[in-house]
Amino acid sequence: MKSKFNFLQFLTRQEVKILPLLLAFMCLPAVAETIHEEKSLYRDIVVDQTDGRRCLIFNVFRGDRNQSCVDVDDREMLVFTYTRMSFAGLLLMPEPKKILIAGLGGGTIPTTFHDLFPDAEIDIVEIDQAVVNVAKDYFFFEENENMKVSVNDARVFIKRAGISGKKYDYIILDAFGGDYIPEHLLTLEFLQEVKQIMSPEAVLVANTFSTSKFYDHESVTYQRAFNEFFNFKLPTSGNRIILAQLHPLPPRGVLITEAQRIVENLKKYGVPLLEYPNRLSTRVDWDMSRRALTDQYAPANLLKEN
Repeated sequence: MKSKFNFLQFLTRQEVKILPLLLAFMCLPAVAETIHEEKSLYRDIVVDQTDGRRCLIFNVFRGDRNQSCVDVDDREMLVFTYTRMSFAGLLLMPEPKKILIAGLGGGTIPTTFHDLFPDAEIDIVEIDQAVVNVAKDYFFFEENENMKVSVNDARVFIKRAGISGKKYDYIILDAFGGDYIPEHLLTLEFLQEVKQIMSPEAVLVANTFSTSKFYDHESVTYQRAFNEFFNFKLPTSGNRIILAQLHPLPPRGVLITEAQRIVENLKKYGVPLLEYPNRLSTRVDWDMSRRALTDQYAPANLLKEN
């Protein structure tokens, strides 16, 4: 019988002694390197990189939280589960022509939409000029003729768009203040303003948290505004995506057919679209007795220890 190879026999006694230390060092997690930090008018902004993953972090109240990440060696791949979930709206609006995104972050979502739909008009609203600068300098975001950023408060932008009669067919609400969604972008009055800029077939995609103390209030608020919406949650993410339309939601069979038709277009971004239709639910899993959030009732204390 042949004996098994044992590399230990070729090591010196001293090397054998330090081998456990070498193995332990090799198993240590990679240390993040801070490649940029600044204090803007609204938040502390940090850009960290660990190996090939570069992340944008907003630090406002309670420690670091990744806002956006990119794999510098594979920029098309969407790193976060919630970012991939944002494309579930394509099941309801598969070929958007006018897209509005509230909240830029590192720019991965608008960049992907522009790659998918190069002829679509994409408006991005970001309140913080520093975030725009960081997205361009560190996350490969580029404006062009069809994709532009307005440095503005999303509510102000949407209010003015409604007054001017502008319509969008894919709207993503992804504004984040560092601790949670700004309160004035959570209220019933705001959602009524959003409805004013939705085309008849438009889809609204709102990124929220599945564990937020606002969860019941948010759900009641969206229910008041849209009657029914798709609740989209995955076990691999603490986010929940709300999908809403002005007309009744399509049946699951339509979603499955649409997923099968367009799934190949999304594979390079890592979007498992075929898994999504069975995860979209209209089941009420919130406390219906909670008050809707309004401009007069948006209790900031619910954010404490969220």
